[in-house]
Amino acid sequence: MSEKPHAVAIGAFIVGALLIALSLVIFLLGSHFGDKEKVVMVFDGSVKGLNIGAPLALRGVQVGQVTDIELILDAKSIELIMVVEADFSSKNIRRKGSTDKDITEELIERGLRAQLNTQSLLTGLLFIELDFHPDSKLVLSDIDSPYFQFPTVPTSLERISRKLQDINISKLTEDLGNVANGINAFINNEDFQAMPATIKTALASLTGLSNQLQQQLATTAPKLDKVLDGAAVTVATANTELPKLSALVRNNLKILNTAIAAFENTVKDLDGLIAYDSATMYRLNQALRDLSQAGKAVQELANTLEEQPESLIRGKRGDK
Repeated sequence: MSEKPHAVAIGAFIVGALLIALSLVIFLLGSHFGDKEKVVMVFDGSVKGLNIGAPLALRGVQVGQVTDIELILDAKSIELIMVVEADFSSKNIRRKGSTDKDITEELIERGLRAQLNTQSLLTGLLFIELDFHPDSKLVLSDIDSPYFQFPTVPTSLERISRKLQDINISKLTEDLGNVANGINAFINNEDFQAMPATIKTALASLTGLSNQLQQQLATTAPKLDKVLDGAAVTVATANTELPKLSALVRNNLKILNTAIAAFENTVKDLDGLIAYDSATMYRLNQALRDLSQAGKAVQELANTLEEQPESLIRGKRGDK
C-alpha cells in the first residue's frame, strides 16, 4: 500500500518535469533563440575554395555557415550546377518591431542576393556574402529541394569571363587582320607615297601666294590710305553742307506752301467768277446773246446783198 503513493509522486514529478521542459522550449522558440533554418543556393560557376563550414555573412556579419556542397547534372540541358546548402541563423540579427510579413522574402524582393567572395587572397578560400543588388534580376533555379532558395548573382570576375566568352575571338582576329591589310594597302598606295611631294608643292604655292599678297598690300596700302582720306574729307564736307541744304529745303518748302495757299485762293476766286449764278456769267451770257443777234443781222444783210446787189446803190426793194 505504501508503494502506490510513491509511484504517484514519481509520476507527478515526471509530469512536472515534462511541463517545465515544454514551457522552456516554447519560451526559447518564442524568443527565436537558436533559430536556424536550412537554405539552398545555386551557383553556375566554379565553387573552388568554398568548403563546408565556410561562413554565410550578411554585410560582413556571420549569419550562418555552409553545411553541404552538391554537384547536379541537368540531363535535359546537359548543364552542371552547384547546389550549396547552409544553415541560416538569425541569432546575430536583432529585430526591431514586429510584422506579419515574411522578412526574408521582402528582403529578397528589395534585392538581397548571395554571392561568392574571397576570404583571403593568400589562401584562396571563399565564403558566401549576402548583400543588396537592387538592379539584378530575381532568378531562381528549378531544383528539387525542400529548403528555401536564396537567389544568387555572379561575381565580377565571372561577369567579365562570360563577356569574354561571348566575344568571337576568331572573328575579331579576322577583322583585325582585314584592318591591318587595309592600312598596309593604303600606305603602299602610289597616291599615298606621292602625298608628301604633293603637300610640299602645295606649301610652296601657298608661300608664293602669301608673298604676292604681301607685295600687293604694300603697293595698294598708300592708295587705299588716300582713298580713305578723301572719303573722310567727303564725309566731313557732307556733315558741314547737309545742315545748310536742310535749311534751304525747309525755306523752299515754306515758299511752296505760301504759293499753294495763293493758288488755292485764286482757284476759289475763279470758282466765284465762273459760277452759274454769278454776275460775270450773266453779263457773258448777255454778250453772247447780243453777239448772236448781230450775227443773225449780218447773215440777213449778206443774204440781201446776194439777192439784190444793187441795193447798195438804190436801196432795198420796197423801201421808200
